[in-house]
Amino acid sequence: MKNNRKNREAFAEHSFWQSYSDMMAALLLIFILIIAITLAIYKQKTSDLEQTRLDLSAAQEQLDATRADLESSRAEIEQQNKELEESLAQLQQAYAQAALTQEELDQAYLEIANAQAELSATRSELQNIVGIRTDLIGELQNTFENSSMTVDAQTGSITFSADVLFRYNSATLTSQSRSTLREVIPKYLEVLLQDQYREYIAEIIIEGHTDTDGGYLSNMELSYNRASAVAKFCLDEENGLGQEKIEQLQELLTVNGRSYSEPVYETDAAGAQTGEIDMAASRRVEIKFRLKEDEMIEKISSILQQQ
Repeated sequence: MKNNRKNREAFAEHSFWQSYSDMMAALLLIFILIIAITLAIYKQKTSDLEQTRLDLSAAQEQLDATRADLESSRAEIEQQNKELEESLAQLQQAYAQAALTQEELDQAYLEIANAQAELSATRSELQNIVGIRTDLIGELQNTFENSSMTVDAQTGSITFSADVLFRYNSATLTSQSRSTLREVIPKYLEVLLQDQYREYIAEIIIEGHTDTDGGYLSNMELSYNRASAVAKFCLDEENGLGQEKIEQLQELLTVNGRSYSEPVYETDAAGAQTGEIDMAASRRVEIKFRLKEDEMIEKISSILQQQ
């Protein structure tokens, strides 16, 4: 009996220490587990913190870059605003300089309209002159159709051989030449001085020409004197023209001496120039005319420049 009690006490004592040991082992295990979990959490938090720091650093760099871009954009905008203000100022100045009152505009439009009307009238007159030249040359050719005198189809001029009109080196008309001139000149000038043509005639020209024999100046004097002799003949009432036509002719007549500046060259059978001067043909007196087309062209150019 006594032995059984001792055994129970010994067993109970053993069980107490056994339970205490198990409890402490469990507590140690729990403590170790808590430390491991804590370390794991700390490591995770540290890793997260480092990542967050890196993200913040990247965000800061991006923010700095964005801020720099904003500063640059602001500077550009300020520059553009400045340029815009300058442009507006220039535009306002231009508007102020270009501004016209209604009265000035009306005057400008009126001047343009007048210029256009003048241009139209001048063009019409020029077209008339072109037609007049054709008509005038045609009538001159008809007038001398049955005559030995030939009218140039391009210029309407007529040419007298100096050998027919004058003796050698002389500027005095021969009696025979006077008869020839009375036959030709009144007819030629009567056509030019007709009412439908006279207003378009700018000039009637008598030109003297010589051959190349002798000096230029002496031939210039001779050619002018011969042209002047023919002009005096034309202005003499006894030679076919009435006083009214003579007065009209005086307003238009020009006398020129050309010496040998425009010689006539010989031609071959094909009509090509040979380069040899035809001395007899070079000694001549030409009567020709100039229409007002040059003045009309100059007038049109002036109007166009004004517009």
